[in-house]
Amino acid sequence: MHVLPRTGAFLGRQLLQILIIAFTIFLLLRAVPGDVLDFYAARGDYDAQALAALRADLGLDDSLPAQFGAWARAALGGDLGSSMRYGAEVSGMLLTALPTSLKLAGLSLAVGLAAGIGLAVLAIGRPRLAGMVEVLNVWSIAVPSFCTGVVGILVFSVWLGWLPIRGQWLLPVLILGADIAGQIAKPLYEELTETTRAGFVRTATAKGLSRGRIVWRHILPNSLSVAIALSGIILGGLIGGTLTMEALFALPGLGSLTLEAIRGRDYPVIQAAIMAMATFVVLVNIASMALQRWLDPRRAHAPG
Repeated sequence: MHVLPRTGAFLGRQLLQILIIAFTIFLLLRAVPGDVLDFYAARGDYDAQALAALRADLGLDDSLPAQFGAWARAALGGDLGSSMRYGAEVSGMLLTALPTSLKLAGLSLAVGLAAGIGLAVLAIGRPRLAGMVEVLNVWSIAVPSFCTGVVGILVFSVWLGWLPIRGQWLLPVLILGADIAGQIAKPLYEELTETTRAGFVRTATAKGLSRGRIVWRHILPNSLSVAIALSGIILGGLIGGTLTMEALFALPGLGSLTLEAIRGRDYPVIQAAIMAMATFVVLVNIASMALQRWLDPRRAHAPG
């Protein structure tokens, strides 16, 4: 009986965040000097009279509240509008770009989880590997993935010629996966270390079970909630974090679409792309919360 109100409050907060993000992005986009008509004017496609007519037709002469109201009403009805630059339906552009971003995010998360969990578990059984956990964690914090991507292109594509620069998946997946592994390994290792002091571990040891079986069958399952919670946070940010990798390796995903729209001041595309990212974060948070409560029913009665 107590779960539903708290769940409802959580969902309400998430939806309010989406609304705040939508309004903030709307204002920030229009605070930047210039719009899509400046792009056309620079190319010389229209004269002043045609530009004025196009501005009125696109609603750019309306007040900001009127523009936001029109966009919000249409978006709530499922209409994300048309690209000011290309005239294509924004929803179609998003549906074309989104699978690439989801694939990159999913593959990177799978690699990161496998590496991070594997290293944390191995470090419990072999303490000398604890230093690698620290190194990987510092790497994920201190080294931007963009810089690693540039170095990877120089080494493997330019100098060695092993991989193409454009359209490849191996380097971006490995780079993002290593970053995720560093974020997962240290908190999980600390949680695993704490769990080794639990009474049931001492009991299992007294029964003569091997160290590997104790770690994999008893310690890890009781510590996985940390990895699940971190995975939700990481995946929520990863769909936006793929932007740099998509730009570097010319992958036709949501990040590339957003960057191209920013260059062309294509307001509807930028607004919709960022809203898609925000909605994805909300859905991941909801799924992560539900999974944690399913694995640990005690969380269903926790505050929040």
